[in-house]
Amino acid sequence: MEATQGDPGSKTLAEPRLKHFPVTFFAVVMGLAGLSLATGRMEVAGAVPAGVSLVLMAVTALAFAAIAGFFVAKALRYPKALRAEWEHPVRIAFFPAITIGVLLICAGLLPLGDQLIRPVWMVATAAHLAVTLGVVSAWISHRTFEQAHLTPAWFIPAVGNVLVPLAGVRLGFPEISWFFFSVGMLFWLVFLTLVFNRLIFHNPIAERLLPTLVILVAPPSVGFVAWLQLNGGEVDAFARVLYYCATMFVLVTLTQVGKLIRLPFSMAWWAYSFPVAAFTVASALFAERTGAGFQRSLSYVAYAVLWVVIAILVSKTLAAIRRDEICRPEG
Repeated sequence: MEATQGDPGSKTLAEPRLKHFPVTFFAVVMGLAGLSLATGRMEVAGAVPAGVSLVLMAVTALAFAAIAGFFVAKALRYPKALRAEWEHPVRIAFFPAITIGVLLICAGLLPLGDQLIRPVWMVATAAHLAVTLGVVSAWISHRTFEQAHLTPAWFIPAVGNVLVPLAGVRLGFPEISWFFFSVGMLFWLVFLTLVFNRLIFHNPIAERLLPTLVILVAPPSVGFVAWLQLNGGEVDAFARVLYYCATMFVLVTLTQVGKLIRLPFSMAWWAYSFPVAAFTVASALFAERTGAGFQRSLSYVAYAVLWVVIAILVSKTLAAIRRDEICRPEG
């Protein structure tokens, strides 16, 4: 079954891998960008040397370029495969991860200058709105979706909306930032209700999708960070509600760690990374604004966990690529 060197059939072996290059690969960008932003908060706290976050964000930008290159090649050579992925009841929620990656990179590269980042941010924000509208339109018009298809991955479009203020406020777009924040929080509450209804009253989530449970941590964590951008940095009552909701979801997730660590590796594991990063940033900001020692210590612990998670994910992803276990049709 192996192609020999010079075998014309070897070319056909490479084509199916590209054909099945999954949109979920953009979760890698979210995880790496989250690590970069968390490192930036650690720099402010004096726990990491200055400049490390920019280096990590540059690596993230390169990873995005590589992944986007493969995905564009797939779209050009296998448009039907791309269409099938868009119509997939679970994978459709990962399409906003493309624009989310760009928004996160813009937030991380802001120290390089507003003029450089502003046009990229504007395009990414407009594109995210278009992708979000496309996903929502598919949700409300696609009558084959079932309860089994609903997972916390459906939070991803909402998370993307809430991310807009991270750079938007500092770039001088407060009203646009308020719009996206409002929409994101609304959809978070709607899908939070739907997801918990599905988790409690219906069959368990498929094993391969269990890692998406960790995504529960992301919306309130990102919401807390965005809210501080919008309200001038004050940890007010609403900020505390968001932060402690995130803390509660971290505790809920910890009750499932035994199940999660026994799962076979898949690209869904990258769902672990960005929520941990978002909670790290939220905890660091909470500590900076309030002087709370507990949240300061918690941010250090979360940051250390984040590095361990990223190291494991990168090593397992590279190993899976070498073993040709990724970019294969679903069985």
